[in-house]
Amino acid sequence: MNPRILLVLVAAFALAACQSTPEAQPQQDPVEEEAAEEVAEEFDDQNATPPENWVTERVAESKERLQATEAGTLVWKSIEAHGGLQRWFENGPLHFRFDYRPLGEGKPRDTYQTVDTWSSRARHQMADDRDVEFGWDGEQAWQKPADADIALNPRFWALTPYYFVAMPFVLGDPGVNLELVGDEELQGQTYEVVKATFSAGTGDAPDDYYVLYFHPDTHKLRALRYVVSYPGFFPEGGHTPEKLMIYEGEQTVDGITFAKNFPTHKWDTEAAKPLDKVTAIEMSDVEFRPGTPQAYFEMPEGAKALEGY
Repeated sequence: MNPRILLVLVAAFALAACQSTPEAQPQQDPVEEEAAEEVAEEFDDQNATPPENWVTERVAESKERLQATEAGTLVWKSIEAHGGLQRWFENGPLHFRFDYRPLGEGKPRDTYQTVDTWSSRARHQMADDRDVEFGWDGEQAWQKPADADIALNPRFWALTPYYFVAMPFVLGDPGVNLELVGDEELQGQTYEVVKATFSAGTGDAPDDYYVLYFHPDTHKLRALRYVVSYPGFFPEGGHTPEKLMIYEGEQTVDGITFAKNFPTHKWDTEAAKPLDKVTAIEMSDVEFRPGTPQAYFEMPEGAKALEGY
């Protein structure tokens, strides 16, 4: 059962118990009754934006866990520099356009998407036809119309763009393991570098990893190297060669700072330097939508559930 629903039911049952018999009514505390009503209102299951006290508790847990290590402390400083984890969650679901354009082989992927930052659910509309949608409801991927020819893997792509644009905030999640790499130079600038890996069972691709470059003065994320190990592409294990993604430009929305562009290059592992640019990516139309209902992230009527990877 959804924990929000459970808490509402507990409050409701408590009130019902107090009012079930005439003998119980004189014992009812008006302060407790008012508090129970506030709990029922606070844990409204209709809104995808989490209650403030839920956010505060989660942020405190993340801060304590991250600041327990040197690598985590660097990540926490970056989260703060980009606007802070409290504001990140309190702003509610994130909406943006992610225009991904390979410069060689491969098809463009251009979608408008809304993501529940609290529980990692997503809903996309194709930029060239907003009636064609796909998403991830937390348990399964789906597409609509059922017979739509979507030239991408909906389960893989539902949260992939979000994970890139939501760095460094997503590094505060449980299951992320951080290792201090040290100082490294990239394109003439020295950065503080941290490697992120994932515990087994974390997401669809726990063998993914990211090597993150934080500016030593601003603490902002300026680049990352990454691999893709998604089992739909690598059923026997393994991953793509490393690529380098640059976090270029800035846009600040409701106190949260994102990059504008994410040019991506091949990476020369031996020489430790970027090679040719292979993808142009732009993030635009960014806004937080705190009034988004929970139902928006559910599989809509007329959609087809997609099995497997």
